[in-house]
Amino acid sequence: MGRKFFVGGNWKMNGMKSEIGDIITFLKTGPLDPNVEVVVGVPSIYLTYVTSIVPGNVSVSAQNTYKVPKGAFTGEISPAMLLDNGIPWVILGHSERRNVFGETDELIAEKVVHALETGLKVIACIGEKLEEREAGKTEEVVYRQTKAIADKIKSWDNVVLAYEPVWAIGTGKTATPQQAQEVHEKLREWLSKNVNPNVAQTLRIIYGGSVTAANAKDLAKEKDIDGFLVGGASLKPDFVQIVNARC
Repeated sequence: MGRKFFVGGNWKMNGMKSEIGDIITFLKTGPLDPNVEVVVGVPSIYLTYVTSIVPGNVSVSAQNTYKVPKGAFTGEISPAMLLDNGIPWVILGHSERRNVFGETDELIAEKVVHALETGLKVIACIGEKLEEREAGKTEEVVYRQTKAIADKIKSWDNVVLAYEPVWAIGTGKTATPQQAQEVHEKLREWLSKNVNPNVAQTLRIIYGGSVTAANAKDLAKEKDIDGFLVGGASLKPDFVQIVNARC
């Protein structure tokens, strides 16, 4: 059985209720390819609101969560709280969490394992910065970030791995389909060798980094690219075309 195509929309810190209404309208209008799993990552304050109005063929994700069930961690939310509100997904390890908020590989891995053990499904993000790519360290960086997670989790069944080169996020620069495919292929080789071949073949590895309606179809043709994690374009009607990139 093939890997089901997956498109996530990461709204980041965007979307007042009036804007969310517009997004929900184009998601409902679609049509969205029924062979694609669609998830939207919503600011925490709007998670329950969006869950109440989103169409049934779209799931809702948090954009972050912490590594313990409860406690004195002002401003944080836990996986248990998300599940208590009917939120099935969370995005963890996004480059903005790593590079703006200083989250380490170790912390992200701890968050991933706790989220999975609690019952959430996880979009786990990895990716290199421009200086790391220019220094020829892309593989070294993405292997290290993936290994931190692999060392802690027992099962990859509820994980989607998102390769997001930091130099391509919000910059208008996109990895070419060939560049993205090369990294995805190398990640599968690493997983086959260091986790197991079944995980390497079944794990969905999606691409993120200035994905648009214009480049989604070419990216979607690559054999190891199983979908996208979309930033700014997920706030616009073009998101429907990205979901339908394989149509």
